[in-house]
Amino acid sequence: MKINVKRLTETATIPTRGSEHAAGYDLYADIQEPVVIKPNENCKIGTGLAFEIPEGYFGAIFARSGMAAKQSLRPANCVGVCDSDYRGEYIVALHNDSSDEKVVNPKDRIAQLVVMPYLVVEFDEVEELDETRRGTGGFGSTGK
Repeated sequence: MKINVKRLTETATIPTRGSEHAAGYDLYADIQEPVVIKPNENCKIGTGLAFEIPEGYFGAIFARSGMAAKQSLRPANCVGVCDSDYRGEYIVALHNDSSDEKVVNPKDRIAQLVVMPYLVVEFDEVEELDETRRGTGGFGSTGK
């Protein structure tokens, strides 16, 4: 599948894959100088890119595992959903989960983009739902 991407700035970096079988494509910070994110705060970091995701798909923005585990930085909304009709800049709101200030430098890899299919559904309101063995058992009901 080919995805059209538009550089919105001269300094934007086209996404890359870390390995041949990586599902995610690294998104890079398109900033001119380092940005400090204070403890437990969010900061929006632009990628300088806009994408043309095909109909029936969306761009999912996930944390980079190394950045989350080593630096305690992750997307503030945990998973971003970029719809196929969105043509603006992909911006990642990073959250600092640590008690220390963290620095994002120009060209740092800040998140990963996974292009995923979705189903269009219709909701049919009913009076009753089919019974299952689990029933209404919620949080923690299937194990310890």
